[in-house]
Amino acid sequence: MISKGRYNKITSILTIVVLLILPAYFLYQFYFPDKSKNAKVISEYVGLDACIECHQKAYDDWLGSDHDLAMDFANDSTVLGDFNNATLTRIDQIHKCYKKDSRFFVYTDGENGSMKEFEVKYVFGYSPLQQYLVEVDGGRLQTLALTWNTIDKNWYYMADSVYQGLGVDHTNWLHWTNQGQNWNSMCADCHSTNLKKGYNQQTDTYNTTWSEIDVSCEACHGPASEHIVWANLAPYARQDFDNFGLPIKTSGIDNKQYVDNCARCHSRRSAISDILPHSQSIFNHIIPALPTEPNWYIDGQIKEEDYVYASFTQSKMYMNDIMCNDCHNVHSGKLLLEGNALCLQCHKSDIYNTPDHTFHKDYGEIGKAVISDAGVKYEVGSGTECVNCHMAGQNYMGVDFRRDHSFRIPRPDLSDKMGTPNACNSCNTDSTNQWSQSYIEKWYGQSRPFDFGEALIAANNQDTAADEKLNGIINDELYPTSIRSVAISYLSNSSKNDSHIRR
Repeated sequence: MISKGRYNKITSILTIVVLLILPAYFLYQFYFPDKSKNAKVISEYVGLDACIECHQKAYDDWLGSDHDLAMDFANDSTVLGDFNNATLTRIDQIHKCYKKDSRFFVYTDGENGSMKEFEVKYVFGYSPLQQYLVEVDGGRLQTLALTWNTIDKNWYYMADSVYQGLGVDHTNWLHWTNQGQNWNSMCADCHSTNLKKGYNQQTDTYNTTWSEIDVSCEACHGPASEHIVWANLAPYARQDFDNFGLPIKTSGIDNKQYVDNCARCHSRRSAISDILPHSQSIFNHIIPALPTEPNWYIDGQIKEEDYVYASFTQSKMYMNDIMCNDCHNVHSGKLLLEGNALCLQCHKSDIYNTPDHTFHKDYGEIGKAVISDAGVKYEVGSGTECVNCHMAGQNYMGVDFRRDHSFRIPRPDLSDKMGTPNACNSCNTDSTNQWSQSYIEKWYGQSRPFDFGEALIAANNQDTAADEKLNGIINDELYPTSIRSVAISYLSNSSKNDSHIRR
């Protein structure tokens, strides 16, 4: 039998042990929480306001950006178009834009071709054009053809600019009342955050939702509830959280991973499924289009809207580890530097920023401006800017000038052969390709490198040498993966023999 004194002594010792162990245990749990518990937690969307306190600079940059203004409710502060009883006459129909109280309306051609009133519920974009969305049956939002040019301050009818010669009327799939201009399925997922289309196949209706109406922080970084948990922990406790508690990595990754993050929206693509922010790869959900005809020229230059990805991934920049944020502030979308200074971050000024390279008059010299085939006016001196020779562009959606991100050397010698544009003649529209080529040879010599488009043309023409040229591209790792993939598709169409492909 234990004596009372001994019992009290044992009790005291146990009490002391417990008092010592419990704080140590709780401290350990605080600083070294069970990682398996964190791994099972699925982050939830918390909204922009939860980010601002810690990320004020990123927020300030983002405010007023294309992402911020991607979509909004229609009101006096967001609507840029003239709704002061403005009119637009088109094919003997007078379209009207007007207000009732504080609401915005259009009178335009409806689903059966007759004129009808629609209320504008949302604005879409802001520069250089702004589109407008109206609600129709089945939870659908449709993108009006009536579009506001924010630069020239005038209305235009989108279908006349984009679908010239197709005669788009109410019976056409491309008419604004039909599926080709349906916001829910065609546009929505890249203009809002955490968008769920909510399509019901049985009822042919939509219940589309979002957590934020524009492209906010979590559209690129993923839902941030676990990031907030991470931020509120003591520094020693954060080590068990991967990537700061965020599902999408945007730092500590290579340029392929970085560019792929942007591909969910900045690519011409086919959707496989809704995009899940916790997915290991964007390609579980989308298939980016290869730069092939008819949406690109045969040499990969932009033709239809390509949204940058397929252009950039065929460029030398991409192959040399350049990524979007080397040129762009990813929160504002603006360039990091203006003019040639942006390119001279990498390219030597004493080689490339000289008259011996540009062979064009500099700013301040006497000459005359030219109007490009895209309607862009180039003043004297603009020929010395890198982008005007190596990033030629086109207008899309009528007035939106976008540059080709494949970063190519002008090749007027190939334009006649392949039916492709070149920067020289896009500006000097009154001159021939041969005229441009004569200057290229005078300035840079007669030798020109092989262009992969030459192999594709040979395949189209069923040239006997096509297979050898295609196999040369496929087996050459110096070519971008996308171009090698294009070559494979041409090889499979032109030849039954793929024995030359290294596996």
